[in-house]
Amino acid sequence: MLLWFVGGAAGIVWIVFKDPRFDYRLLAVGALVPDAVDVFLGGARVMHAVVAPVAALFLVMAGTFGRRPVRRRLLAVPIGMFLHLVLDGVFRDTRVFWWPFTGGSLPHGRLPSATRGWWNVPLELLGLVIVVRLAPLVRRERRGSVPTC
Repeated sequence: MLLWFVGGAAGIVWIVFKDPRFDYRLLAVGALVPDAVDVFLGGARVMHAVVAPVAALFLVMAGTFGRRPVRRRLLAVPIGMFLHLVLDGVFRDTRVFWWPFTGGSLPHGRLPSATRGWWNVPLELLGLVIVVRLAPLVRRERRGSVPTC
């Protein structure tokens, strides 16, 4: 599951912000981080808990104090992480979503994208359609006015 998270996050951000200068590359990184990390931890664990994107948001806000252009760009990562949780429907499993508030031990469960089965195929196709449709709207020359890190 790559295109569902990248396309879904990009589509949601485009609908909400309609900002062609938004860095969709960092959004894609943030949208893929939870599965990329938790697959090595044995399933939906730390990165699928709400504390992970909240911690990432805190780190970006604290680490970019006084550097607004860098902050504006890096905020795409925690936004992508939050949107991954929404697109995965992790909030349905309270012991994973609210960890560590629901107990101290790490929950053991499969990745939500692995439990969907054949539903992954239409979701990936929908993600592909969204990516292809948004690609002309977020060209590099439109991002040129945003300072780089």
